[in-house]
Amino acid sequence: MSSEPGPGVGPARPTGGRLPAEVTCFVGRHAELSSLARMLRTSRLVTVTGPGGVGKSRLALRAAAAAADGPTGGGAFPHGARFAEVGTVQDPLLLGHAVLEALALTDSTARPPLDVLVEQLADRRMLLVLDGCEHLVDACADLVDTLLRGAPGLRVLATSRQSLRVDGEYLMPLAPLPVEAAEGHRPDAVRLFAARAAAVVPGFELTAANSADVTVLCRRLDGIPLAVELAAGRLRTLSVEQIGVRLDDRFRLLTGGARTAPPRHQTLRTTIGWSHELCTPQERLLWARLSVFAGGFDLEAAEYVCAGEGIDPESVLELIGELVDKSVLLRVEGGDAVRFRMLDTLREYGARWLHSAGEDQRLLRRHRDWYLGVATWGEVEWFGPRQAETAERTRLAHPNLRAALEFCLAEPGEEQLALVLAGTLWFYWVGSGHLGEGRHWLDRALALAPEATAARAKALWVTGYMATLQGDLMRAEPALEECRRQALETGDDRALAYAVHRQGCAALIGDDPVRAAELFEEALWHYNALGELNSNVLMAMFELGLAQLFQGDADGGAAWIDRVREICEEHGEQWAYAYGLYAHAHVLWTTGDLRQARAYARECVRLNHRFRDLLGVVLGMELLAVLETEGPEADLREARVLQGAAHRMWLGVGRPFFGSRSFTGPHREGERRARSGLTEDEFAEAFVRGAGLDLDAAVRRALGGGGPAEAAAGPEGLPPDPCPALPSPVSAGWGPEKG
Repeated sequence: MSSEPGPGVGPARPTGGRLPAEVTCFVGRHAELSSLARMLRTSRLVTVTGPGGVGKSRLALRAAAAAADGPTGGGAFPHGARFAEVGTVQDPLLLGHAVLEALALTDSTARPPLDVLVEQLADRRMLLVLDGCEHLVDACADLVDTLLRGAPGLRVLATSRQSLRVDGEYLMPLAPLPVEAAEGHRPDAVRLFAARAAAVVPGFELTAANSADVTVLCRRLDGIPLAVELAAGRLRTLSVEQIGVRLDDRFRLLTGGARTAPPRHQTLRTTIGWSHELCTPQERLLWARLSVFAGGFDLEAAEYVCAGEGIDPESVLELIGELVDKSVLLRVEGGDAVRFRMLDTLREYGARWLHSAGEDQRLLRRHRDWYLGVATWGEVEWFGPRQAETAERTRLAHPNLRAALEFCLAEPGEEQLALVLAGTLWFYWVGSGHLGEGRHWLDRALALAPEATAARAKALWVTGYMATLQGDLMRAEPALEECRRQALETGDDRALAYAVHRQGCAALIGDDPVRAAELFEEALWHYNALGELNSNVLMAMFELGLAQLFQGDADGGAAWIDRVREICEEHGEQWAYAYGLYAHAHVLWTTGDLRQARAYARECVRLNHRFRDLLGVVLGMELLAVLETEGPEADLREARVLQGAAHRMWLGVGRPFFGSRSFTGPHREGERRARSGLTEDEFAEAFVRGAGLDLDAAVRRALGGGGPAEAAAGPEGLPPDPCPALPSPVSAGWGPEKG
């Protein structure tokens, strides 16, 4: 949908209170129009709220026209719909006069204008659009309340950056236009850009060469219609690529709106500045301080980071409520706690004020401290029954964790804290599928902080661990050896234990299970001496079991896997448990218990998908593929589909099977069987079909999706979760079925 008037666009000026005619095409907003139509049928006052430039006026006018002219209109509003722009009125005492003038109602008496309005509208059944109420919100609220009480046939559709708070008011918060494609259609923000661009550059159209740049541009503009239209207007003198380069100073670039548009809509700076003027001094101060957050945040984070020196901690909740009401903050649903988000355009505006006040460094350090705490607490809670909640909490904090890491790496003297933060997040990098990003942060921090500190030692073993999982032994082995050597020189027994453990991992994927078993046993001795028990220790046990399995010692391997099971049951640990399921399924495959092996491999895939651990998912998927080639229920075509899906996943992890012959074994066996039972065309076609599945679709298929199972799918598109709260692993079943 187009925004409030932009460059050369927008509704024409109304006359006599009639709705202004549209002079540009209307893009998107179908769902919002439907919702607004329903609200107007059931409520006498509907207020469309949202940040400046988001398109409140245009949506209200389109909805009003439909209500007056459509099937719900004629009978409901026989006196039509009328428009009154109040955004230009500065004196609240003139508000009634302005509405009288906008509606072309005349009265030469000395009566108060509000009395005249009530008299004139008392017997009319009409829809009144009040546009731009935010700067006179109290006066507008009084006017609307009086009119609704005195004119029972009147309905009001208001637009405002904050609610009127009048009895019976229904709110419709309006979000920016979508910037991500849905169902194969171009995003509405991109369509709006193309439509407005064609108006200033005849012949402009989206092509394969420019569509990606336009999409990125609209994403950086938050999908705010006014910003998109202003950017399109710049095509008179700049290319799409040049506009993108200059967006770092978006408030200077995005000017030149229509001369006929209200002053507050002629440039992006004045549009946002208009919202800023509506805020109290404390609300402005909090707006500036909240600009240090990237993405969403919760109340507790805002209270810690922003309170003090002018803002009482007890007042943060109320101030946030006011900023939500004024459309500076967006309320984000999801999870157990409400979160908030500020559009990047408003965030950048607040950041400029924060810098001007000289508070940016202090607030950025407070922000860094809070998210260092989030990471530290997450590492502690990762071992226990709250792993899923910890993974989700860390995922939500991810943009802010990135911002905190970037601050540490850019600020002299903060390098050690960069090492601490990046190393502490090992559980998220590894357990939630972010190996590449984790290495990015660690490599940067290690390069800036060469001193032999405990923080560096931890960063080294975490780097070695992740490089090993990616099959990058050329980087893993030197990092782990440096960590081991430093630990011996400094007496850091904990770092030594972790270095030796991860050297065992490197030996395991390097196809030396004998050496790997020796290192795992040494690491477990160190862990025991330290009293260390966490998910890493469980993984050492699991990996020792695999090393023994790869040596042909099924009983020894099964004993360690059973030990992992016992500790998981005791502590409610789920992530290491999922890897234990993989190992147990591997044992059962080799002993011929195919039904139970499939059950465990599927549960491994399900749990790892829940954690977003791509490595765990692909290991389980590969095992399921070979199991599809076994027994009376064998399905060679399905086995090859799963191998294709797994191949696509490996591309997102690193080197397939870590480059290890031991881990490649099941895949090679399944491939051999599928090739022997399928034609070449069937063999190739099934693999291509699997490689075309995205992650969720592949997991659905592995868990038995397609048909009845898909109809019963849960919220993540997977079969219903039998243990949504992730209880003790006992519920999922370990060991062969009894009886």
